[in-house]
Amino acid sequence: MRIDKIIVGSMQVNCYIVSSEKTGNALLIDPGDDFKRIQKFLQLSKLNPCFIVHTHGHIDHIGADNEFKLPIYAHKLEIELLKEPDRNLSSFLTRPFKVSANINSVEDAQKITLDDITLEVLHTPGHTPGGICLDAGGVIFTGDTLFAGSVGRTDFSGASHEQLIKSIHDKLLRFADDTVIYPGHGAPSTIGEEKRNNPFLKVKYQV
Repeated sequence: MRIDKIIVGSMQVNCYIVSSEKTGNALLIDPGDDFKRIQKFLQLSKLNPCFIVHTHGHIDHIGADNEFKLPIYAHKLEIELLKEPDRNLSSFLTRPFKVSANINSVEDAQKITLDDITLEVLHTPGHTPGGICLDAGGVIFTGDTLFAGSVGRTDFSGASHEQLIKSIHDKLLRFADDTVIYPGHGAPSTIGEEKRNNPFLKVKYQV
């Protein structure tokens, strides 16, 4: 499995391109809003994009969806955000946007596969109701749930700080300390580093 990162858009979203070194087929995690840059990288790297997986449905993570014209995977509770400009924040931050591509709904513990790549869905609500992380075995793509030294914002409609912290404790901190996390913004980290030093994880909420 090969992992490449491209930082896209004004909000500096980490788009991850996860590809099979055997076949050159790739999946895109949160391609943001810079279709041309991502497409150029795919072409230069001779990678074949097969589908998109979204950790959540905010506009800074979904803006290039319609240009790619690829199937999309998102949690069933997140489909409304992909389709509703007011929910995905595009009405306020850019211009109204809704995903027109086919969306495949996924649930907690479901596996998404491409050739020799397997991603297990971890439903981690809090930043959004249908937010997910993706366990790739020793590596977790955490979207806007968990960052290096921080956690996702919870001042949007449908968000909950208590639920977010519970999701992180229940779903992410159970992994080995050397598990690498690749967040939706900023630098990578490890589960152990966040256990020790993330100030937002000192209190565990019950919801």
